Amino acid sequence: MAIFSDTEQHIKLAAQMLHAGKLVAFPTETVYGLGANACEDAAVAAIFAAKNRPSFNPLISHFKSLEAVQQILDLNREAVRLAKHYWPGPLTLVVNRPAGCPISLLASAGQSSVAIRVPAHPTALKLLQQCDFPVVAPSANPSGRISPSHAQHVLDNFSGQVEMILDGGWCETGLESTVLDCRDDARIRLLRPGPISVEMLEAELGIQTMLPDGDQTDKEQPVVSPGQLESHYAPNASVRLNAEQPDDDEAYLSFNSPESPYPHHFSLSANGDLTEAAANLFKMLHAADACGKAVIAVAPIPDIGIGAAINDRLRRAAAPRT
Repeated sequence: MAIFSDTEQHIKLAAQMLHAGKLVAFPTETVYGLGANACEDAAVAAIFAAKNRPSFNPLISHFKSLEAVQQILDLNREAVRLAKHYWPGPLTLVVNRPAGCPISLLASAGQSSVAIRVPAHPTALKLLQQCDFPVVAPSANPSGRISPSHAQHVLDNFSGQVEMILDGGWCETGLESTVLDCRDDARIRLLRPGPISVEMLEAELGIQTMLPDGDQTDKEQPVVSPGQLESHYAPNASVRLNAEQPDDDEAYLSFNSPESPYPHHFSLSANGDLTEAAANLFKMLHAADACGKAVIAVAPIPDIGIGAAINDRLRRAAAPRT
């Protein structure tokens, strides 16, 4: 396994590897994905094996365009409206799975739904354009661990299980996509917060989303999208949230703090920019974890806009390990 620059030649080679049922890691605007042919059971099973991912945790299928999606899936009115407004982009839609759907049932975790999106990263789109099938691409990291925002993170995570890694530099957004359950036109549910916030959905499309905390049946429902497990995105160190300052033996992720006297200090955003903090989150978690400290203390993050997505990832990183 090696890192390849994202040249046209290497993208073509990556597409050939996917056609052959191999695993290929590639950049998206959110995080690096571990890709496989979504319509080939053996290739999808190899994703679960490489990541040591629970089989009940579904995968997102990536398409080159909305038109490609509509060739195999019947989207309802609200799903089409969301797709036209936000694709290509960091929005995943969970929709009903029709009879005869070619996407592997493993990718759907055996359920009657499928998670889909069209990524915005140029390398990802060029790769998908060369494939005549959708590509499942969960984050390219062992299940439950910190997501990769750079090709080197992928190389550090896997040995001999991935055919090649396409290098697209640092991921622009740095947080996984927002996930909406669109199976019912009249009841759009937020399954995972992300770069597209509930405030944006309301302001831009007038869509009111049902939040998980407001649905008392959520914990009784099966997992229909990634990012719903209680423990996820975890470093080797334990994580202490809402820390105004670290203890002497802790690494520290600061926010809105231009300078810090602490020796193992990593800034999410010196000037309190939530978008910058989101882009830096996994990068700084990786760096802080590399210090070898037992605990990573994290400064309070405002729970507004994309800050809600940052806090979601941090709460799951800090949750008891399963």
